[in-house]
Amino acid sequence: MMSRSLFGSARNYGLLHVCQQGYIYQQSFSLVNIKLKWVKDRTLDAVVAGQRDLKAAGFLVQIISSSSSDCCLPIYHLSRHRGQLGLPHDLKLSTFIRRYPNVFIESFLTDGGGTPVPCFSLSREALKLRHEELHILEQNQFEFRDRLCKLLMLTRDRILPLQTVDQLKWDLGLPYDYRHSFVPNHPERFSFVHLPDDRVGLQLLFWDDELAVSELQRNASLQQKEEDIKNGSLAFPIRFTRGFGLKRKCMEWLKEWQKLPYTYPYTNASHLGPCTDVSEKRIVGVFHELIHLTLHKQTERKNVSNLRKPLALPQKFTKAFERHPGIFYISKK
Repeated sequence: MMSRSLFGSARNYGLLHVCQQGYIYQQSFSLVNIKLKWVKDRTLDAVVAGQRDLKAAGFLVQIISSSSSDCCLPIYHLSRHRGQLGLPHDLKLSTFIRRYPNVFIESFLTDGGGTPVPCFSLSREALKLRHEELHILEQNQFEFRDRLCKLLMLTRDRILPLQTVDQLKWDLGLPYDYRHSFVPNHPERFSFVHLPDDRVGLQLLFWDDELAVSELQRNASLQQKEEDIKNGSLAFPIRFTRGFGLKRKCMEWLKEWQKLPYTYPYTNASHLGPCTDVSEKRIVGVFHELIHLTLHKQTERKNVSNLRKPLALPQKFTKAFERHPGIFYISKK
């Protein structure tokens, strides 16, 4: 079964600074125990289903085109990268590749024992699209650089393990081999560091105040009331799935929750109590911003879970997504 995917609202607003008055207010505002029902959205579920195959095919195109073997690789070489393709375990990689003969061309070579080994290269159309993709990446490399910068700016220590970045690279628009083809092009922004657990991490070297503005803040002056902007109680855009109904009690709670202070996602929020509606609004704000950093405004739920410690979030923070189906949609595909 496919991993769950998390979608952000297609609309956004915002501008805020947290004042001392808002801080005092949140400390006395307990988390209300309300859980809203989940309603299936067939359109978004269909997007999830299509994205899985698109992501896997896209990564395979990058791997083959980057090879030094005349852009033709045997299946056992491609299988080394299977873990990052996100395909079902019971699906053979060669079976998946053969589904797309307009993208991949199959040929055979003979191994030492005389057994034919399937090899795959790219069609003329796929090579053309790959060249266009590289051109777009070159033209927009600073946009993709800024996306990666903002992701690191959301974290507590401005560092993420490379495994975590690997999981998000497709969503951020980074190339498959970003460690070698992208990061070294921006030595003034990024550096590889050794983490205490012997893993390698990516560290942000330069904090850019111009980037430290959330999508909600960026659109505040266009969408929200001037009074709300001044007092920092910004509201998230809400859009429920068709057929979704709210009880009066839930509607009243949501209306009051929207009026709570919006905590700036790029600042330290350690002063917030862990079990308050304001701290939950901060969690929602962080992931509203995270999802807006992605190209398609979506990511797999496991990617979100792996960010708990880097983002200094409490246990069971993902319950915030279930409590706010008008802001996030969780596909169960």
